[in-house]
Amino acid sequence: MTSAPDSIFEGRIADSFRLDGQVALVAGGYGGIGAALCLGLAQQGAAVVIAGRSAERSESLAEQLSAEGYSALGLRFDIKEAEEIGRLVEQSVGEYGRLDILVNCVGTHIEKPAEELTAEDWDQVHDTNLRGAFLLSQAAGIQMIKQRSGKQIHISSVRSLLGINRGFAAYTSSKAGMNLLVKQLATEWAQHGITVNGIAPTFIRTELVRHYLEDESFYNALVGRIPLSRVGEPKDIVGATVFFASPAADFITGQILFIDGGVTATQ
Repeated sequence: MTSAPDSIFEGRIADSFRLDGQVALVAGGYGGIGAALCLGLAQQGAAVVIAGRSAERSESLAEQLSAEGYSALGLRFDIKEAEEIGRLVEQSVGEYGRLDILVNCVGTHIEKPAEELTAEDWDQVHDTNLRGAFLLSQAAGIQMIKQRSGKQIHISSVRSLLGINRGFAAYTSSKAGMNLLVKQLATEWAQHGITVNGIAPTFIRTELVRHYLEDESFYNALVGRIPLSRVGEPKDIVGATVFFASPAADFITGQILFIDGGVTATQ
């Protein structure tokens, strides 16, 4: 029988959610969800690397965070380019000396009926959502293996589990693949002290989905299926991301947390 800890009161619970001294790379960090996550991670003490296809937007958000007293760096990369992903990790480590947290917020979607979806459409979505997720995890994982520690968090979707009567074939399949990728990497890299988890939201109110939410019939039908009777807000994703990134989640890996207002509890 293993001995009990000396005290169950070691440290404060609130401290286990702190990220002081850690470095977080947020891919897609200036988007509607990503920007909220960057701020949340910074507020918990992490230095944040904001990365995306627009150097201007990455640097602009980094400047805003720096002006508020946080440590932040804005970098450009394309998730479909393996060399750029490798360079992104190298630049992050070069600036801060380590990489403790990877958050992948990058995603795309092409809505077409399945019978009209082209091979090029399919590749564009899967290259971004699934291939890109793997390449990001791999590049960050190589660094984290050297450190013998790390936290990786991928933003999936409730549509990784549920179909929808619209043209989402490429999107749903890419996110379903992401979920199993999370579990596979978690299994492989546990021996290195790396945890890998996913967060699967329902519709989150961002510019990317504004056209859906402005469609009254779609919005009413959507909210009507959500037990909490609203769509998600970017802030709804922050707490879960901070949790998975923090010492509070050291014994959690390979999990997909659905932040969906109860949708997957009812369908």
